[in-house]
Amino acid sequence: MAETIIELVNLTKKYRSFTAVDHIHLTVEKGEIFGLLGPNGAGKSTTILMMLGLTEPNEGQAKVCGIDPTRHPIEVKRRVGYLPEDIGFYDDRTGLENLVYTAMLNRISEAEATQKANALLKRVGLENVDGKKTGKYSKGMRQRLGLADVLIKNPQVIILDEPTSGIDPQGVRAFLDLIIELRNEHGLTVLFSSHNLHQVEQVCDRVGIFVQGKICAMGTITDLSRQLFGDADHNLEDIYNSFFDEGGVHHE
Repeated sequence: MAETIIELVNLTKKYRSFTAVDHIHLTVEKGEIFGLLGPNGAGKSTTILMMLGLTEPNEGQAKVCGIDPTRHPIEVKRRVGYLPEDIGFYDDRTGLENLVYTAMLNRISEAEATQKANALLKRVGLENVDGKKTGKYSKGMRQRLGLADVLIKNPQVIILDEPTSGIDPQGVRAFLDLIIELRNEHGLTVLFSSHNLHQVEQVCDRVGIFVQGKICAMGTITDLSRQLFGDADHNLEDIYNSFFDEGGVHHE
């Protein structure tokens, strides 16, 4: 039996009369790269905030590594590495200094922190700029440093929220390759939230398609193609577009 790492049951978040996340069910297993795919405003980021214990659901429950983030947010944060779209660093410090600081906040000794930080900088391709202040980093460099920052506390789960926006195509390819390598080497579970169809198709084992706060379809691309079209010949773009008409309106 595969180990369930993320489990969302009837998860719902409302802001007055607006329902941002509408009774969703989702499980992600250990070592899986799961894609949350949907347009901006579909509810992906709100779902992530509930998984991290940063906002409380109105109904339902989230569990991450078997822990309820609403009741035990610190325990969840110890196990989860979160990379938002715009990650913040101390811009007057170098990449190495930022990583060492994060590690020490996570109760890692300075000597071990420095060793791990140097190894991770090499792993994400930033070993040649370890002395450069992060305020001078490009967007792609910041995201790679963000990945190292996430990894330095040895998480069981990585949550990536639109991690490739603003990165050039070559940088995106390198970043996505790195995600796959890390999963393969360390058995990490990855939740990849994006509105970029091609990137999700490249890296994700399964996808959940988010539309107006609901998960309208979930499975491998082959499974979804069979469910929607009766064959395995359709790609993620065909599947995704089947939920919208030309004006971008969801078909109920």
